[in-house]
Amino acid sequence: MECDPKSPAVELTPAAAGLLRRLRAEHGPLMFHQSGGCCDGSAPMCYPAGEFRTGGSDVLLTELAVEGMSERVPFWMSRSQYAVWAHTRLIVDVVEGRGSGFSLEAPEGVRFLIRSRLVEGNG
Repeated sequence: MECDPKSPAVELTPAAAGLLRRLRAEHGPLMFHQSGGCCDGSAPMCYPAGEFRTGGSDVLLTELAVEGMSERVPFWMSRSQYAVWAHTRLIVDVVEGRGSGFSLEAPEGVRFLIRSRLVEGNG
């Protein structure tokens, strides 16, 4: 599935990029998926690449380039969540505290978090 050219931009904070490099060293190539679920809707889940099955109800927003990593990190979002966030810039950050037990960073005592801001003229 190709990236949606009208999708919101996704970027990484330096802390998120650093965590991805550490996770990549331990787990191999990675991917993100952000669901529309109520519990972790603002927390993208990080998985080994291909471990989370995506399908027609998901949108590939981008493939993130991370300095020091040879491959890009696909960032998927559920179509329902994308409909809500379509006019925002998504910023993947890291905060202290345990997130979902399914995301690779959970044992690290930190969790990925989405911060966002409106994008003018997107549409």
